[in-house]
Amino acid sequence: MKHIICSSFGKDSNATALLALQHGEPLDEIIYTEVMFSKEISGELPEHTQFIYETAIPYFEKRGIPTRVLHAEKTYLDCFYHVVSRGNAQGKLAAFPLAGRCAIQRDCKVPPLEAYKESLPPGTVSYLGLAADEPIRLERLKPDQVSLMAKYGVTEQDAFAMCRQEGLLSPLYEYSHRGGCWFCPNASMTELRHLYRAHPDLWQLMLELQDTPNKATERFNRNFTFAELDLRFRLEGEQLSFYDQELEVER
Repeated sequence: MKHIICSSFGKDSNATALLALQHGEPLDEIIYTEVMFSKEISGELPEHTQFIYETAIPYFEKRGIPTRVLHAEKTYLDCFYHVVSRGNAQGKLAAFPLAGRCAIQRDCKVPPLEAYKESLPPGTVSYLGLAADEPIRLERLKPDQVSLMAKYGVTEQDAFAMCRQEGLLSPLYEYSHRGGCWFCPNASMTELRHLYRAHPDLWQLMLELQDTPNKATERFNRNFTFAELDLRFRLEGEQLSFYDQELEVER
């Protein structure tokens, strides 16, 4: 029997791996599926990618737990430029995925993971990062899924503390309560504002996609196009700059 964790290297995944180490629970490998924007550019924010490859993976490998990194054949750009073959948008580019149910997860994350799981021996157990204070999600566990956090009474706040103590808390938690692709239509305004300010190169890639003709939808998320978001954040920056100048005059 094999025991695995399908990890995002967020706090709950890392806390689960830490619990396995602390309590001598069997754990054969960590599986990480990296969604890609293009063949060269990761869908993870650069600071989280750096954390994964330079901190988290080496930490667990030193303790005898290897990480297997999976990639799908499709990227975000493949999905964006896919030509719709039926319905009202037939002949147009699929463009920005709809908010809510994630087509990128369906096409870029799930396929390589499911393909790899088929190669695992029967009876393989998957540890899921579900906290002890998530009763509704815990009720949905399948027979081959186990929550070590529930088993040892670890809450989400406990997971934060565990990861922080071991240096395994991703920097993404400095501006977000969750992980996710930097092009996610479900991202909060705080996450999008961070992308705009900290990663202008990635932001520019999305602006260029906004200019692509023949899209099935112009909106990036439920409320805004990417151009509208760009204008909003640019005006915010100009306003903050004005206030800073006024404060300097007062001083």
